[in-house]
Amino acid sequence: MRRLILQQFTTIDGLAANEQGDTDFISLYAQQRDESFIREATEFLDTVDTMILGRKTYELFAGYWPEASGDDAEFGKKLNSLKKYVVSSTLQEAPWGKWEPAQIIASDPASRINALRQEEGKDIVIWGSITLATALLQSGLIDEIQLRVVPVVLGRGRQLFEGDVDLQKLKLLEANPHDRGLVLLRYQSTG
Repeated sequence: MRRLILQQFTTIDGLAANEQGDTDFISLYAQQRDESFIREATEFLDTVDTMILGRKTYELFAGYWPEASGDDAEFGKKLNSLKKYVVSSTLQEAPWGKWEPAQIIASDPASRINALRQEEGKDIVIWGSITLATALLQSGLIDEIQLRVVPVVLGRGRQLFEGDVDLQKLKLLEANPHDRGLVLLRYQSTG
């Protein structure tokens, strides 16, 4: 069975977005060109063959990655070649530039994503998508949580897991600091 890995950028104060839902803190960090982080993120893409996004994250990704160039070209090529799913009840189609479009999961995402986990292949990653991540965590479908903690404090904003979330026991797999201060924390769900 394939693993479902939630990968999320957060701030030191545990926020995944500001009060308006923006994630500008990620772009500001990316401008620093943390080579050790770029290497790790690119190597991670070799371990997955499928990505799942919520509608808002899809719109951000589809607006940038299909045409990524320059320093982002290598990473973009790997990311764009992944099989893509968007969980949305409003989208009718999900184009991805010249790449294969994303498939839309319009209803019952937990069942559909669980079915994807049963298929042959590499692991599956979910990026961003706070509402979807919370629902999948509550459904017991997330096998691993990877937090990429950016060395900034927002003070106010949206937490990664919002609403009624039951106690989740996790086991630390790795804590890896990168050259410019970002820390990768990997946790395994223990049920």
